[in-house]
Amino acid sequence: MIARRAKLIDSSGIRKVFDLAAALENPINLSIGQPDFDVPDDVKEEAITWIRDGFNRYTVTQGIPELIDEVKRYYQRRFNVELDHALITCGVSGGLTLAFLSLFDPGDEVIVLDPYFVMYKHLTVLVGGVPSYASTYPDFRVTSEALENAVSSRTKAIVINSPANPTGAVLSRDELKLVADFADAHNLLIISDEIYEQLIYDSEPATVAQYSSNVLVLNGLSKMGGMPGWRVGYAAGPAELIERMAMLQQYTFVCAPAFAQKAAIVALQRDTSEMVSAYRRKRDIVYDGLKERFKVNKPAGAFYIFPEAPGGDADQFVRRAIENNVLIIPGNVFSERNTHFRVSFAAADDTLQAGVDVLNRLCPD
Repeated sequence: MIARRAKLIDSSGIRKVFDLAAALENPINLSIGQPDFDVPDDVKEEAITWIRDGFNRYTVTQGIPELIDEVKRYYQRRFNVELDHALITCGVSGGLTLAFLSLFDPGDEVIVLDPYFVMYKHLTVLVGGVPSYASTYPDFRVTSEALENAVSSRTKAIVINSPANPTGAVLSRDELKLVADFADAHNLLIISDEIYEQLIYDSEPATVAQYSSNVLVLNGLSKMGGMPGWRVGYAAGPAELIERMAMLQQYTFVCAPAFAQKAAIVALQRDTSEMVSAYRRKRDIVYDGLKERFKVNKPAGAFYIFPEAPGGDADQFVRRAIENNVLIIPGNVFSERNTHFRVSFAAADDTLQAGVDVLNRLCPD
């Protein structure tokens, strides 16, 4: 009854953690990959105004022109990059789905940096493609050697995510140029998931689109807009690909929510520096709290940290953490290895400190 392609996708490891934690009362939840702040009031009011004015029908599939224009202005302001062809999507997840459906035939290979966001691997498999992993362990940096080991004659694209989920790593300008040069040399499309690009703590913002034109940029308002449930994202890239993605959206998602598209214009114009400062503080609480007892790289962006599990067995450590009322995610959800675990620091400061205290207690001397 069930299609073979659906059977290829295993249950989310995050869902398994939630199943284990179902009996817990008031757990210390460091597992959620969404902002711990609400939608800003001015963005809410903009949405309410349009809802009340009756802007509740379908929009054009590609998104309202004024939001597309604002997306282009945003990238011009932030990166001095011109996005010629853009599409409003149902979050970055919707953009990824449309892109993978548009690009990959059965047997096509896709280079994925390991560790990776969960969708990259499973979407590749779902469309019949083959993930080829370029390891970034132990320090989550990109190297020419790892990329060359992952490429073949069947490779069609490389997926990057900076700042990264689950590691919090930020690709340096040298690494972005390395990826761009590698992709150009092998005639590969770069799929760049930039959903966390405002959450950078120790360097200036950058995008691989500054170094190559053969890039599909994916971004959205779920993280720094505090709007994960509003499902507004955008894609920008080669005209033929954006046109094909828009056609597929017509027969799948139809369009992003109408009121949320209007509100996203305001969200893209907001000053988010206070939020960035708050997450930098949260990053420091968790990193400074764990670094003495765990092998851990300091995250330079996003709101995740990816420590090595004691003894190198993430499943065992995560079970012990859950038994002690702390929710974290094992590394094999995000990697072909299971040596690390993900902590989200998108939580209240006191929650973070309580979680750090428990994790330290569980780490042997």
